[in-house]
Amino acid sequence: MRTSLCDRLGIDLPIVGFTPSEHVAAAISRAGGLGVLGCVRFNDAAELERVLCWMDENTGGKPYGVDIVMPAKIPAEGTSVDLAKMIPDEHRQFVDRTLTALGVPPLPEEVDERAGVLGWLHSVARSHVEVALKHPIRLIANALGSPPVDVIEQCHAHGVPVAALAGKAEHAVRHVENGVDIVVAQGYEAGGHTGEIASMVLVPEIADAVGDRVPVLAAGGIGSGRQVAAALALGAVGVWMGSFWLATEEYAQTMSGSEAMQEALVKAGSSDTVRTRIYTGKPARLLKTRWTEAWSAADAPAPLPMPLQNLLVSPAHNRIHAANDPTVVSMPVGQIVGRMDRVRPVSEVMAELVTGYEEAVRRLTPG
Repeated sequence: MRTSLCDRLGIDLPIVGFTPSEHVAAAISRAGGLGVLGCVRFNDAAELERVLCWMDENTGGKPYGVDIVMPAKIPAEGTSVDLAKMIPDEHRQFVDRTLTALGVPPLPEEVDERAGVLGWLHSVARSHVEVALKHPIRLIANALGSPPVDVIEQCHAHGVPVAALAGKAEHAVRHVENGVDIVVAQGYEAGGHTGEIASMVLVPEIADAVGDRVPVLAAGGIGSGRQVAAALALGAVGVWMGSFWLATEEYAQTMSGSEAMQEALVKAGSSDTVRTRIYTGKPARLLKTRWTEAWSAADAPAPLPMPLQNLLVSPAHNRIHAANDPTVVSMPVGQIVGRMDRVRPVSEVMAELVTGYEEAVRRLTPG
């Protein structure tokens, strides 16, 4: 299963795991892959600094990376208070009516309300880069494409390679021209922000376009060793997995109160997702629930641009999370959710990816 990616990143398995959970990321790294911590949930640099210190101490000396969010088009900047003034009253009223109709109670007094995610802002993302480069990270990835050239140069000056997600071959070419070191070909099946071309078509297109210059990872619809083998057969040198880690024991260690979300994921089939702008303002694949269905109703307003949409729905997400109702979950997840049939430890997932890959290769070997 070893590929050139392993030597480049100092890992044993060509499996890169993106997750907002430091416990999951550390477990992936300890198991031989590269855990990549999503930083968008950190609104201030001090909180990220604390978590990365924890990562330094809990990865067993194995490499890890971070993922930031820097949209190609700089979104509105400002504090959460300033940006909140840009949200129309009709959108707020719709959210309030919807939560009432869905039976979502107000947030309990003893539960702290998490602020709207400001990690979508360039200013916050740049502070994430500054903090991350003070730690022994082996990769910085950008979930929304190529970072600004000066950020790429800053990472290179610290000896840290940069990865960028691409949903089209032309995006991948542009990333490489900007100095990106690794391209993640993310297909339509993926969770979160994703494009419109399926992985089976996209991965070889991007491998043909830039694979002779930089490593290409396959993302979207990967949750078994057979799919890892297929990704390598399509021209990738590794895989980027995100959704599959949501149904792990370690995820619940970081994200308290995740029982309802994990219950909903385990029960869902591969057709139980929807691609919509209601989460952040950009197209993202979410678990299909009564919350997402409400936003597709005739009286629903159009989603706001990033980061206003996220600031609008963040209080609602807090209430939904506290309500612990599997039918009203707001969670990005890919179509691979149909294979997530139980909650288990990261080490078990990694072991099954390896054995599944080996079995697939054996079936394809003559004799």
